[in-house]
Amino acid sequence: MREIRVGLIGFGTVGSGTAEVLRVQAQRLQRKTGANIRLVRVADIAIDRLPPEFAGVELTRDADQVVTAADIDIVVELIGGIEPAKSFILKAIASNKHVVTANKALISQHGREIFAAAAAKNVEVGFEASVGGGIPVIKALKEGLVANRIESIIGIMNGTANYILNRMTDEGLDFASVLQDAQAHGYAEADPTYDIEGIDTAHKLVILMGMAYGAHVRLDQVTTEGISRIEPIDIEFAREFGYRIKLLAISRNHGDSYEARVHPTMVPSRELLANIGGAFNAIQFTGDMVDDVLLYGQGAGKMPTGSAVAADIVDIARNILNGAINRVPSLGFLPDTFKEIEITPLERLRCPYYFRVTVQDRPGVLSAITGILGKHGISIRSMLQQGREEGGVVPVMMRAYEAEESAVRAALAEIDALEICTAPTVKIRIMDED
Repeated sequence: MREIRVGLIGFGTVGSGTAEVLRVQAQRLQRKTGANIRLVRVADIAIDRLPPEFAGVELTRDADQVVTAADIDIVVELIGGIEPAKSFILKAIASNKHVVTANKALISQHGREIFAAAAAKNVEVGFEASVGGGIPVIKALKEGLVANRIESIIGIMNGTANYILNRMTDEGLDFASVLQDAQAHGYAEADPTYDIEGIDTAHKLVILMGMAYGAHVRLDQVTTEGISRIEPIDIEFAREFGYRIKLLAISRNHGDSYEARVHPTMVPSRELLANIGGAFNAIQFTGDMVDDVLLYGQGAGKMPTGSAVAADIVDIARNILNGAINRVPSLGFLPDTFKEIEITPLERLRCPYYFRVTVQDRPGVLSAITGILGKHGISIRSMLQQGREEGGVVPVMMRAYEAEESAVRAALAEIDALEICTAPTVKIRIMDED
């Protein structure tokens, strides 16, 4: 029986999960491929020994013994970050190795270079685990929806942010206390910036947009806002009017331009996306043939992500065995058909809005605010003032009808410049219910 030999760089959470999946499911994978897929070598500088169940696997501190070794068919990179991961992957490709990675930051920022190098060497790059953890998002987009023009991508793509927003919603807790608890329980990193400020989600959206539209998309083209300014009062207002706040990645295909944005969004409670709980992810594609397709599951974690990495290993193994390398292009479209696209400026976005204005409680305040909004063509659908304290500071919450982002920005800048305003106005976009 043919043996497919795997070398692994990084034996952390995902690396050890991948190794465990390959070990536990060895017979199952053999029945599905007709090959013995075997982990033969691990490179890691942070451990002195592998667990006893991996007694037959060689451990090295030298990544070159994986990326350039003649006895390795598939190199799996699971250390994350840009460098040295990028150098390891390019060196493996130059050595005619197939590559599997879960590195969304690397793929979103340097995928063009990596895929070009792989095409030149006629080797494959698998990256299923880079988006959605254990959810087969990449495979669905690359193969299952191949006959569709993708009209939109909307999703919850970061479990940490979703966990924080859900606990704030369900338990009435403030952002800081939930974040601290999430860090204590390992749901959030010591430095949670990428998760809570939407950067991690933006990396994933870049990858999905490239595959959905056959286009080159850069990270700096994605408008990105995080959840750190969301307060319990915003969540309570959202609930009162039938919404839940989610950190969404949103891209819409307008034919001549494409939206690319990540930000907190008030989602109608009846929508499936509004009811994604805990640290789970959900990604909805809309195709012109299939309409809406929602993929839901664990977006991170040792075993779910290890499962996705193993799926890529199996796909590549099957292609090796059948002499069908690059049977499916890495990004779904043939490399020479990729195009440059125009990203719709956020200023042209039109949607309903929620505003929380913090003002001194004095006569004429509301008329001053609504006057400015009206001047910029923004109509108020409903308004709520939290408490009364003559001469004190109070929040005023407003829900606006659909308006253009540029008008909203101009109006809020004018409002925030008023002497009566004591803090910057909080703005949250509302998912269009139509």
